[in-house]
Formats: sequence, C-alpha cells, structure tokens
Amino acid sequence: MSRHARRNPGPSWGYPFLRLADRVVPEWLYRPARMLGTAVAWAAMREQRAHSRAYLEAVLGRLPTRRETYRHFFAFEESLITKLRVADGRPYRTVYAAGCEDFRQWLEGGGPMLLGTFHVGVSDVQGCQIAGYADREIYVLRQRVGNSHDTDRMEAQFKGRLHFVWVNEPGEVLFRLKEAAATPAAIAMQCDRLEFAARAEPFEFLGAKRLFPFTIYELAHIFQRPVLLSVGVPQGPQLAALHASPRYDPVRPGESRGEARERARGHFQAFLWQLEALLRQDPYLWFNFTPLNPPASTQP
Repeated sequence: MSRHARRNPGPSWGYPFLRLADRVVPEWLYRPARMLGTAVAWAAMREQRAHSRAYLEAVLGRLPTRRETYRHFFAFEESLITKLRVADGRPYRTVYAAGCEDFRQWLEGGGPMLLGTFHVGVSDVQGCQIAGYADREIYVLRQRVGNSHDTDRMEAQFKGRLHFVWVNEPGEVLFRLKEAAATPAAIAMQCDRLEFAARAEPFEFLGAKRLFPFTIYELAHIFQRPVLLSVGVPQGPQLAALHASPRYDPVRPGESRGEARERARGHFQAFLWQLEALLRQDPYLWFNFTPLNPPASTQP
C-alpha cells in the first residue's frame, strides 16, 4: 500500500503550521485559536462526530450533548499538540500510577518485551519516551499515513532508538518483527483497532462483549516475550500518569497451550476493566473516532 494511500484529516501543511504557531503565538491567544479550529473541524467531520457520539453514549450511558462531543474533539486536538511539543524536544514528565511495579521494573532493568497500548490519552508520547530512556530501543507497529508529521518528527528526535514498523505494508511486517525479536528491543503495538488484527477475541468492554485484537499474545508465544499493557493519562500540560498491567509471561512450567491462552485472555480482560474505569472517570481520553469495537455477535 502506498505511503500516501491514507492520510490524517486536515491540510498537508497543518502540522508544520501548528508547530510554527506554537512557537510564535502566546498560549493565552493560541489556546482560543485551537478551540476555534476544533469547532470548525467538529462541524465539518460528520462521520467522526457520529462515532464520537456513539462512543460517548456507551461510556456515559446516555446521549451526549453537542458540547460533550466537542470536548471529545478538543481533547484529541490537545493530545496532538502535546505530541508535537514532545517531538520538538519540550520537557514532558511521566509518573507511575498505582500497580505499575512490573512496568517500572522492566523499564529500569530492560530486556525483551511486547508492549500493548491503546489510542488513549498520551499513550503515543509515552511510547516514544521509552526510546529516550537511557539506552532503550523500541519498535512501534503503526499504520502509515500520508501526512504523519508527528511520527516523522519523533523518529528524527530519537533516531537510532525509535523504529516504526508500518502495518499497512504487509510485505515488510513479518521481516521487521523477526528483526526486532532477535534484539533486546521492545516491540510496541496498539491493541484496540481491528483493521490489521490477525486474530480477534471477545472481551467485556463498555456494556457488551466486544471484539479486540488478540495478536499481541500470539506474538508473545511465537517470540517467547512477556507482555505489558499500558496507557498514558494526561495530568497537565507537561505531566502524565502511566497506568499499566502486571507482566504476562507466555510460558509457565506444566501449563498447556489452552491454559496459557485462557490466562492471556484473563490478563487482557483485567486491563480492559482497568481502562474502562479510567474512561468512566474521563470519557474524553478515548481517541478512536472510528466505529466502536463491534459486539462479538457481529463476528462472521
């Protein structure tokens, strides 16, 4: 698939313009301008607005107001601004939420790992920060789009430590994964969208048994790598809290493959419940402006 076959919404010059404005326009003026720009996007993007409304109805348990769907759009815009600022070298700090002992131990000690995350909050930023942590190296599975200025900037900033594996270039994915698995580098992938999932399984999420990718656990058994799931929740303009799962190890002595699969399912389900609790507290963290994961009953 061509690099430019798909693209992020907005003009090709949008990201460079936002970066320039961020440098020269004071925040007291720039933030209202971003709010106005978000209002224009909210009005124009009918399909994404409908998906936002459907998600918010699921998480709120009622029909959202127009103001609430606008807040969802603006939260996403602010996460983009955060990514662009981090890509330009702005300081950004992460603290650990409760229950992150396994993630902290891995980050400080290193070693092969499969990192699963979601289109939630500032998770992208924290994935890239791992590449700036001491000598950590990370391969990130990502969909390539035409105007991916944010990923281009982050790859340049962490050159040699941050590598993107483009999932919509299938001829390269397996080779790059094998290449990454032969090193101590971490491999990170999104675990919410079904577009390029090799396998999907049903899990409880937002009031229904919904389909989620299960590929990360298949890779865990193929490459004999443990799994950690995490998301980043913004705590302010330059601070985020990391929420992470316990570590999943693919092999236990005397355990059958079926038992390992059930343990993997339990591991993923527990983190989905943790994620749902975060979304109930702040519904505007979910950045999938696409159809919500379908109920398992719709699976062919």
